[in-house]
Amino acid sequence: MIPFASWSVLTVDFLIVLHLCLAGVALPCLLHLVNAKWRYEVRHIAVAFFALYPLAVVLLLILLFGGELTFPWVGSFEHLPKWNNLKFLRVREIAGIIVVGVAYGAFVRMQKTSEQSPENMARFKILASIIPFIHVLYCTMVAWDFEMTLLPNWESSMFSVNYIVSVSGMFLASFVILLYTLQSTGLIKQPIRLQVFNYLAQMMLGFTILWIYTFFGQYLIIWYGNITEETGRIYQMQYGDYSPLFWAFFVMKFIIPFVTLVFPFSRHNPKVIFTIACIIVTGTWIERYTWISGTYPTPHFPMTGTFDIGVTVSVAVMAFLIVRAKLRSTKVIKP
Repeated sequence: MIPFASWSVLTVDFLIVLHLCLAGVALPCLLHLVNAKWRYEVRHIAVAFFALYPLAVVLLLILLFGGELTFPWVGSFEHLPKWNNLKFLRVREIAGIIVVGVAYGAFVRMQKTSEQSPENMARFKILASIIPFIHVLYCTMVAWDFEMTLLPNWESSMFSVNYIVSVSGMFLASFVILLYTLQSTGLIKQPIRLQVFNYLAQMMLGFTILWIYTFFGQYLIIWYGNITEETGRIYQMQYGDYSPLFWAFFVMKFIIPFVTLVFPFSRHNPKVIFTIACIIVTGTWIERYTWISGTYPTPHFPMTGTFDIGVTVSVAVMAFLIVRAKLRSTKVIKP
């Protein structure tokens, strides 16, 4: 049987793919709601990430129907909260991903035709106003199911907030990597203005500050309460076998991005922004793995086995090919 530490790699890969898919729609949606003029330069590129939806669905089904590997509490003899019910979990997760698929897919289609008539624009605005509520509710459920309640009696009132901020910052960093790659290789048909990289760098800095705020807010509440059931999980990650990963993602998601992007000259340099984006994406992967695998710690670390490497490389290659094909089909990049 595959050990939980290795299977956790697949869970992390699913979460990364899922939130790239979701945030690829959420970003142009929010830019539309705040009437950001630069959305016209990036909105059709961002929604290309929604092409990852079928891949996210497949990974979700593998995790749900391999529930005994994904959720260590399955088969436990102790009394579990009603939320920790595998059948109920499967139903709500499948229902949830269907709802976001329908809503986000409609947004992508309506975005193409939104400016053809006032009626189209009116319907598009209504849907754009609904998407953020769906996004927060669904991402909260995912955060609870795949991370927070892995330890059935552990809970945090700020976990979902910190989780959503983290994966949203990860998408912005991934988007910067995509834009910079397309720009530097000359593949993009309509070059992106340098100001856009500055806007995204400012957003990355904002999410970095918001991430450390929610992270420390959660940490302070748990540590101040000094309840064994709550502090134990944090203590294991911070001082146990996973402590190198814990401090690694802390440095990569806050210290390095903050001390770099806080200076204006860094936010006007695409190469610097690209480098910080790569660090944030890597740090987010490590963060998600630490929260998941570190719940039931073992000396095993990610990318030390053929399963770990094979799964992650396979998912990354498939995601790359899917997004590239979508960008080509929408004629965003050159053949």
